[in-house]
Order: sequence, then C-alpha cells, then structure tokens
Amino acid sequence: MASRHNLGTVISFEFWRTVKKPSFWIATLAFPLMFAVIIGIVYYSSKTSSDSSEKLAQEKFSIEYKDDSSVVLPVVADKLDAQPVTDKATAIEEVKTGKVDAFFYYPANLDKAQVEVYGKDAGLFNNGKYSAVAEQMLKTSAAATIANPRLIAVTQGSVSSDTTTYKKDGEVSAGWLAAIPPLLFLLFFYFTIAMLGNNLLNSTVEEKENRVTEMILTTLNPTILIVGKLLATFLAGIVQAAVMITPAVIAYFVLGSEVVNLPNANMISQLVVDPTAMVIGALIMIGGLMLFTGTLVAVGAVMPTAKEAGQYFGIAILLMFIPFYIIMLILSDPSALVVQVFTFFPYTAPVTALLRNAFGSLGLVDAAIVISMLMVLGTVIILLAVRLFRYGAMQYDGRLSLKTLSLKKRA
Repeated sequence: MASRHNLGTVISFEFWRTVKKPSFWIATLAFPLMFAVIIGIVYYSSKTSSDSSEKLAQEKFSIEYKDDSSVVLPVVADKLDAQPVTDKATAIEEVKTGKVDAFFYYPANLDKAQVEVYGKDAGLFNNGKYSAVAEQMLKTSAAATIANPRLIAVTQGSVSSDTTTYKKDGEVSAGWLAAIPPLLFLLFFYFTIAMLGNNLLNSTVEEKENRVTEMILTTLNPTILIVGKLLATFLAGIVQAAVMITPAVIAYFVLGSEVVNLPNANMISQLVVDPTAMVIGALIMIGGLMLFTGTLVAVGAVMPTAKEAGQYFGIAILLMFIPFYIIMLILSDPSALVVQVFTFFPYTAPVTALLRNAFGSLGLVDAAIVISMLMVLGTVIILLAVRLFRYGAMQYDGRLSLKTLSLKKRA
C-alpha cells in the first residue's frame, strides 16, 4: 500500500512539475498558435485569390488574333470580341503602343510550335489571363469541331479512373485509407519523444544538480521514482497532445475542412481500421517508448549536469529519423537486407516496424519478434536506469563509469 502511495505521489509531483514549467507551455502552445496563423493566412489568401479571380473574370480586354492553324472558329472568337488580323508584326506593334491589350498567334503546326501570346503588362499575377484566354479559345474551338462528348472528355483530360487492387489472398487492398490509422502511432511516438524526451532526460539530472538525491533515496525506492517519472511524462504528453489537437478540431468544425486543409467527413468515413494492425502498432509504440525513455533516464542518471545530458538527446532524435533515409526502400522492398537490419535493430526498429505495419509488409512473426524485443529490452533498460540512478545520483563531480558501478556493486 505504501509503495502504491509513493508511486502516486511521484507521478503527481513529476506531472505538475512538468506542466508548471514555462518551457512546457511554450512548446505546447507554439504549435496551435502557428497553426492558427497558418489557417488565417490560408483563409485570407484563399479569399483574396477568389475575389481576384472573380474580378479578372469580369474584366474584358481587347484581343486581336492571327490563326494559321485554322482551328479557331470565328463564332468562338466573336464571343470574346477577338478581332482577326492578317499581319503579325503590325499586331505586335499595336500591343507595344497600347492600342490593343493582347494579340494571339496560332501557328500552323500546333503539334510542334507554341501559341504566341503578346499582352500589355497587367502585373505579375494578372498577366496569366492572356495565355488562359488564348488556350481557352483554342480548346473551345477544337471541342466544337469534334462535336462528340466522349472524345471531348478525353481530349480535355476530364476522364477519371477508379482503381481496385487485390492482395495475394484476393482481398481488396485499401491502400492509403488503411495505412493512415496505424501511422497515427508513429506520429504519437515521434511527438512524445521529441516534445517530452528532453524534459524526462533533464528531470533525472535536476535532482543531482539540486543536491536533493540523498533525501529522495531515503524515502523512495529508485524503481518507484523512475517508473513514476516515466508515467508522469506519458500523462504530460497526453495533455500536450490534447492542447495541440483542440484548435485543429475546432477549426475543422467551425471553418470547414477545405479552409484548414484537412480531410472531409466523407474521406474520414472511408478510412479502413484493421484491428490487427492497430493492436500491433500500439504494442510497437509502447515498446519503443519504453526503450527510448528508459535510455534517456539511464543517460540522465549517468551524466552530472543537464548540459552534458542534453547532448545525447540529439542522438536519440537522430536514431528515430534514420529509417526515413531509406523510406522508399522500406515501402518498395521490405525484404531488402538493410530494411531487415533496421527492422530488428532496437533503436531503429520502432519507426521501421511502424512504417511496415502501416503499409502491410510486416508479418505476424516479424511483428511478434519486434514487439518482444522492444518490450524485453525496454524493461531491461529501465531496470538498468534504476540501478544507474541508485549509484550515480549522488556522484556530482563527473560521469558514472562502468568501473565505478562495478566497484559499488561489489561493495
């Protein structure tokens, strides 16, 4: 009962110590604020662009054209008040002097030569209207000549396709719709280590720097202290994730999916949730968190200062990102030797296995091996961190060496 009480006390203390730090909220609120700014910019830009497009659509400009291709129909040109001319050089000169706003020249061999467009400078973002109208005149005339809706759809590129692929067992493959849900575990894994790993690393060192380790160890078992720190870190991560996600959820329902550039409700409803893949992803994530957080605590127990310990946090982040250097190989050829090495090497296994699990290339046997390895090794690392903290917490003047650890263990 006392040990449970002590564990609850450690979790509560470490949790509130973490969430009361200004750095915690700076890191937590930075993302929502940045998200809000980006959404505001996107919304303003979208509205401005839409208003500009409507304004440009209502604007008319004088057009002259010379058609050596015999494709442009006079009736199409008349609707745009475009006047045919016979002399190209004269028409270009009229554009230069401002007598005419635009001149389009359609060469005889459209399959080899480009349509030439000349116009009065209307600004960097408005000059595109000339080429847009020139191309539209040509496309509309060609479509009217074909007079076949099916052929028009082909020539204008408006034909769409619906692809269905099958797995080896004949089951329909869901593709990205099945990969997205398991990838959420990879996102949470990165988020937890990147945002809270450094806090976990430093919290172990702070007791040494503040010279309070002796008092802590007289009232607490080191195992309870370390486990409490880990659980408090996970709870703080949940709070941080909730604070970060809330603005996006509010913006999604208030402004709509198009404004915030998020999938709409129809696309979300099409996501395929595979229970097996989700369970495997959750177990790999938990095992990976045990391994990395245990390693960070162990490093913090060995190092005398937070400054020295912080140098090793970058190594942990690097190990997490290394698999992305071969991501195309992971997705295209998961049986490759280097992919297999990354799958079963402990510190690259979480990311590699989570990617393979999401895209359906991680078999049940491989998944069981990876999960067992991460869980067992993570437990061993955490127990090692406890032992290192027991003997290294009161060594203030330098790192705890293996020689010192062995001598203290014998004693």
